[in-house]
Amino acid sequence: MRSVTYSMSMSLDGYIVGPDGGFDWTAPDPDVFRFWIDEIRQVDVHLMGRKLYETMLYWESPEQEPSFDEAEREWAALWNPLPKVVFSTTLSSVQGQARLASGSVAQEIERLRAEPGEGEIAIGGATLAAEAAAAGLIDEYRVMVYPVLVGGGIPFFPRQERHVDLDLVETRTFNSKIVHLRYRVAR
Repeated sequence: MRSVTYSMSMSLDGYIVGPDGGFDWTAPDPDVFRFWIDEIRQVDVHLMGRKLYETMLYWESPEQEPSFDEAEREWAALWNPLPKVVFSTTLSSVQGQARLASGSVAQEIERLRAEPGEGEIAIGGATLAAEAAAAGLIDEYRVMVYPVLVGGGIPFFPRQERHVDLDLVETRTFNSKIVHLRYRVAR
């Protein structure tokens, strides 16, 4: 069965964006960006909410970004053909390899798990991940912890009274003092 992963950057105090909605502190250094490139190669489909979808539109037209370096062009070449499912109540259409979700997160994951494939079902966005977590659908949590305290904002982990045991399966510290943690849900 295809695994569902939730992978995002987070401040040390637990937020994916700060209280002002900003996330400029998550700009990756070359080693972290290479890590993200390698991680996206394992993904077969990416589930995301409207905000993340709109943020990631930046990568949809690399030919319009002559300033892209080699790594950025490589990322765009992997990201663009990747199937994406966008959960939104306000969008009426999406572009590229994206489609609007026709059901709930649980229904979409169930449908995707029934399809052939070995790659991961990735979830991006805290709100969408919280819904999947509440349904017990996340198999792995992958956190890129940045050495910054932002003091509030949108938390990486949902604030629910729910106990989930995790097994640490990987850690990596980058020269930039960013730490990657990978946990598998203990079942």
